[in-house]
Amino acid sequence: MKTVNLKRASLSALMIWVMGVSAFAGSYYVPLLDYASEQANWFLSIALIPAIILGVYLYCRNSTKTNGLALGSFMFLLTILLDALITVHLFIIPTGGNHLSFFGDPSFWILGIEYLLLVGMTNWVFSRKWIEV
Repeated sequence: MKTVNLKRASLSALMIWVMGVSAFAGSYYVPLLDYASEQANWFLSIALIPAIILGVYLYCRNSTKTNGLALGSFMFLLTILLDALITVHLFIIPTGGNHLSFFGDPSFWILGIEYLLLVGMTNWVFSRKWIEV
């Protein structure tokens, strides 16, 4: 089992982050629920599924087996960094929030668990060659 290819994992995590932030921000323009922040989290949790599958597919395309937990942890840590540097400043602070309210929200950590599980499971499926990559 090889170690995580940092360049490909970073590009995959960046692509997933862009798709996730787009879904999160775009959900505010489609009012379906009474609470916009809950709706944004629902949109994000649903959008993460295809985004992570695509991101891990692109990572595994020319790679040998990688530990899914290590890959998911690295990609999630990069996502946390991008959220701290960009997302909070663009979307959270202008609406009266701060870093503590963003990272202290249990929804963030639930989405993080979803992120880790999806990366790990998708990597496992692709490494088993059940689906040709």
